[in-house]
Amino acid sequence: MNPVSGAGGGAIEQVMALRKQIIDRSSVLQELHQDKAAATKEAKPAQESGGFADSLRSALDGVNAAQTRSGDITAAYERGEVTDIAKVMLARQEAGVAFEATLQVRNKLLSAYQEIMRMGV
Repeated sequence: MNPVSGAGGGAIEQVMALRKQIIDRSSVLQELHQDKAAATKEAKPAQESGGFADSLRSALDGVNAAQTRSGDITAAYERGEVTDIAKVMLARQEAGVAFEATLQVRNKLLSAYQEIMRMGV
């Protein structure tokens, strides 16, 4: 018997449908965040960008905020204040993706630094 067919097939389809919903909601959230960031930049055109360090700091602050929000929503769910499990899972998934992206950026920066250190003068 094929493991995808039968009783397990319905569960896999449900998981895939939930995954698609999470991805769709995440895309909408990213678009809203980008629109908000664009509006903020347009509101302050005279201010010069701070450079790489400020960009990195703001990205890390965003990841920290996502993780804090995820922790707060999870705690509220555990206390029974939030009943929408999809909202809880979406917040946790968003925090996880943000952390993984930050980890990949860190790995690329580290490998670039190591490559520069190996260069001859």
